[in-house]
Amino acid sequence: MLLHVIARGKIGRSPEAELVARYRKRLTWPCTITELPETGGRVPPPQTPDRTVLLDERGKQFSSEEFAALLGRWRDDGVRETRFVLGAADGHSAQERDEADLLLAFGKATWPHLLARAMLMEQLYRATAILAGHPYHRAG
Repeated sequence: MLLHVIARGKIGRSPEAELVARYRKRLTWPCTITELPETGGRVPPPQTPDRTVLLDERGKQFSSEEFAALLGRWRDDGVRETRFVLGAADGHSAQERDEADLLLAFGKATWPHLLARAMLMEQLYRATAILAGHPYHRAG
């Protein structure tokens, strides 16, 4: 299953960009990152069937094991692409939230966009490592 991170704003050269690159390199699943301007921009059509996950403060919070199980279930159900969308500074519209398959939150705190992108990449790596039985994740 393709993991597709779609983010508003450019990460440029920054410590967060280094973290994103580090976890992306570790991923064994295919991963694409699409950066969009703050407004507008075009995203290629998804590989169907697909799922769309919006990172949103109103979203559901998962443990790493629960998140891994969800991704594994979608993969096993034949989902070809899962899109993880990080919105602009003002978040997502009500319509975007309504159309998403899942709203995902990394806790109740508000996170800077670049840090949220790095956290997402780490959680994607952790989830795939859990599914592969890799010792990276230490439960308990």
